[in-house]
Amino acid sequence: MTESTDNQSPIDTAPLLLMLRRKESNWVEWGKACQQLQKAGLNPQDIFERTGFEPIQQNQIMVAAQVFDSMIGIGIAPATETHYQRVGSDSLYELRILSHEDRAATADYLCSRNIDSEGSKEVAKAFKEFSYMRQPPEGFTHHPGDAVAYQYWRYVKQKTDLTEKTRLIARGLMFAHSQGARSQIEKLLTDLTAPPKRTAPALPIYRLEADEELPRTIAVAGTFPIASSILADVPKIATTGSFQIVNNSNWAGGWVSFPGWGVLCKAEDPIAVIGDRENLPLKISNQAAETIVILDRHETEWNEFSYFAIDRDGKLAIEWFDSPPTVPILAKLVLVIHPKRPIDPDNPKDLWELED
Repeated sequence: MTESTDNQSPIDTAPLLLMLRRKESNWVEWGKACQQLQKAGLNPQDIFERTGFEPIQQNQIMVAAQVFDSMIGIGIAPATETHYQRVGSDSLYELRILSHEDRAATADYLCSRNIDSEGSKEVAKAFKEFSYMRQPPEGFTHHPGDAVAYQYWRYVKQKTDLTEKTRLIARGLMFAHSQGARSQIEKLLTDLTAPPKRTAPALPIYRLEADEELPRTIAVAGTFPIASSILADVPKIATTGSFQIVNNSNWAGGWVSFPGWGVLCKAEDPIAVIGDRENLPLKISNQAAETIVILDRHETEWNEFSYFAIDRDGKLAIEWFDSPPTVPILAKLVLVIHPKRPIDPDNPKDLWELED
């Protein structure tokens, strides 16, 4: 009986079907026969009904036979060839994902170690992933045994349980081919008995998020009462970098820093003057607490909504004008800052009284 396709010569399928039904020859020939029968037009179910070879078995031996032929083309050990001609189609099927050269090397390794099909699947997968590397890791070679050993070396690094690490190290040593690979895994065994290394502590890192967290540093002109001429002597602040580092270091009057409030950040040339509430034109309270007044020397244009610093008989004064003043404006009052108010827990009024 012959079968044929439109573009192929007729194939005598009877001898092939008879060989498969009687299971004559070896599995390599069976795989080739199944492939010929399928090319002749028989589907896997037809072949199964005539031979007893299930479709899934047909696919396995067909692929494994192709792997076997590719290994023979590269060259394998005689013992490997003899072994896989008799048995091992399931093992060679797992090698289909490898290159022809790697198939040959893996087959020799599997045969020499008497590794079954389950083990061959593990070796093939590890060798495939290993082959993606541009060069083997230190101590390991491009060999299927070293590829599996390297996988276990990685697994050990990821584990913390001592028993599990010991088991994985033993597995890695069982597969390792080169002495370099064995040495790398034996180092892991040494590490198990070594005292634990101290780990470096976490860095105390804080990221500035709000504008107010970046302080505004201001030169202090002095303490009321002061000569108005001193305002011209106070150096203008020069800052650099993301942290607004102050470069003026030779000012004897001192420096004061406040949160980066918007009103301070807008001031182009601010200076600070220390005084008390008596130095302000509007009496805020009867208590003469220490106060810092922030003046912006850049702002010398009058407006009816602000207080300004002027010269009064040689002394600095803070005043408000309902119309443009006849005296020169030295600076604009930007902010009056009071210190934190101490709260008396014995005085209930202090617990709810609002700031002036």
